[in-house]
Amino acid sequence: RILGADFLASLGYNVDIEVTKFNDPLVALIRLLQNDFLDSLEMESLLEGIEVVAYVMEATSKKVITREEWEKRLNDVKIRKEDMNKLVMNFLVTEGYVEAAEKFRMESGTKPDIDLATISDRMAVKKAVQCGNVEDAIEKVNDLNPEILDTNPQLFFHLQQQRLIELIRNGKIEEALEFAQEELAPRGEENQTFLEELERTVSLLAFEDVSNCPLGELLDISQRLKTASEVNAAILTSQSHEKDPKLPSLLKMLIWAQNQLDEKAAYPRINNLSNATLEDPTV
Repeated sequence: RILGADFLASLGYNVDIEVTKFNDPLVALIRLLQNDFLDSLEMESLLEGIEVVAYVMEATSKKVITREEWEKRLNDVKIRKEDMNKLVMNFLVTEGYVEAAEKFRMESGTKPDIDLATISDRMAVKKAVQCGNVEDAIEKVNDLNPEILDTNPQLFFHLQQQRLIELIRNGKIEEALEFAQEELAPRGEENQTFLEELERTVSLLAFEDVSNCPLGELLDISQRLKTASEVNAAILTSQSHEKDPKLPSLLKMLIWAQNQLDEKAAYPRINNLSNATLEDPTV
């Protein structure tokens, strides 16, 4: 704990020992006010001192919750197994694990909220983009639902942009330029954001070694994955299904809730989400 005399001295106060003899810094500040020293002190420093005291008092007044008490509270929260099964099925369906979803359906009796056959079609589109077969991916999307690309110009542009990237990757420079002029340039004229993305992509042609140029990330596998994820989300939306699984959102909520609780109490915390082990509070 901060001693009253040392605390006031650290703020530059030269006051009578009668005032600073108190061990509690808050008492020392109160005594200062009682002894009419306020006029001789800088108000800003005094306020800073009060903030420090408040912080110290708050830190030392946190409630400590033992592991036994915490586990008892957790056990008092009843979660239905059916709800947990739906959460698992939601993750498997959204992420496209069709075989795992089918096995889980048979073992748990949990019905998916969409036809599992459509998952295979959606994953075929996603895989095509991830492999750089953008033309094939566009055909498969149109086979699933032509309205997906008709009503989502941004998605269609990003697929065409990915197609341009693949042409550049394969060294088809003339074909890339022709494709950019005929397919992408008109869309860039209608949308400033599209134009900026197109200019950035075409800039790859100015470098002999595109893999080591400043825009080399466009040729990275992460760019394919980004486009594939966008297509996957659009197909899910067209099927009236959430585009993101619920489980990751729940984990984010857990992290947020723990951060909020950290300000109020010391408790058994989950620091490693992969194993969900409770760690004893540090007091």
